[in-house]
Amino acid sequence: MWAYLIHLSRHLWDDETSLPRGLYLPPDYTENNNTDLKTWDEVVQNLPKYGINTLVIDIGDALQYESHPEISAPDAWSKEFFKKKLAEIRALGMEPIPKLNFSAAHDIWLKEYSRMISTPTYYQVCADLIREVCEVFGHPRLLHLGMDEESDLYQRYYDISIVRHEKLWWHDLQFLFEECEKNGTRPWLWSSFSLNTYPERFSEQMPKSVLQTLGTNGKYYSLNAVTPAEKRQSTEKLLANIDRLNREGYDLTMLCSNWGYYRNIIQTAALAKDRLDPAHFKGFIVAPWLPTRKTERLALLSAAEKLWYARQDYFPEPL
Repeated sequence: MWAYLIHLSRHLWDDETSLPRGLYLPPDYTENNNTDLKTWDEVVQNLPKYGINTLVIDIGDALQYESHPEISAPDAWSKEFFKKKLAEIRALGMEPIPKLNFSAAHDIWLKEYSRMISTPTYYQVCADLIREVCEVFGHPRLLHLGMDEESDLYQRYYDISIVRHEKLWWHDLQFLFEECEKNGTRPWLWSSFSLNTYPERFSEQMPKSVLQTLGTNGKYYSLNAVTPAEKRQSTEKLLANIDRLNREGYDLTMLCSNWGYYRNIIQTAALAKDRLDPAHFKGFIVAPWLPTRKTERLALLSAAEKLWYARQDYFPEPL
């Protein structure tokens, strides 16, 4: 799988009533996602020439939901239009995969339900949205649930911080997994949070049926890093997690990005070639982490291009 993450929703990092991400986004925040259709089409149409065969779409509030229209952004795509764009993606030879991030650090798109986590209302909303998205996608092979970075650190600019601890975390993960399976789709996760925060129960609680993803947006440092900065950013924990997933037989994809460090993608490919068990390595997902807008078009296309060149160097044959 050579996957690319594209954003429809951008309401994944900003709190409902505080300045989006503190000082990192402009203050002219609106409820619209402002996805530029021309840029979307240009990026999507160019992805196949870079070998991309899977398009992961971060939907959030960018779809006109029938079950919960109160969630949808004012400029959300209708189901009819969304299905048209999915057909275009398939016609280009790519498999579209939905993503709904239910992490408390990235669920502002859920509107008021983001502050009702682990209540009966919350569970019903999650179930409804998973069912509806799976129907729109024709019951896709995978559904990405996100579930990364649910800690105080990543919510430090929010007006409220919500963090599920161990028992409740695993309960809610299992609920989401079951809802995916009810709808004929395989759950997919960003895996670092579960592995790093609750390592003792990971093997017991994480089903082998869940597709895992590890990686970083930044630099990979050598294990003999000596300065404090290098130690903080070293790959020691990541490599230990990769080894664990390999050893325990989990299917794994690797995250790479041009967002934090320009050589991240080539380094990730090198690490995967050197470290991963081919029996369970399922490919890459490249994430620019940028809105689909005209001002970002070059960076959006560059992410796919960099993965293409990394593929030529390390995976010239199909996985």
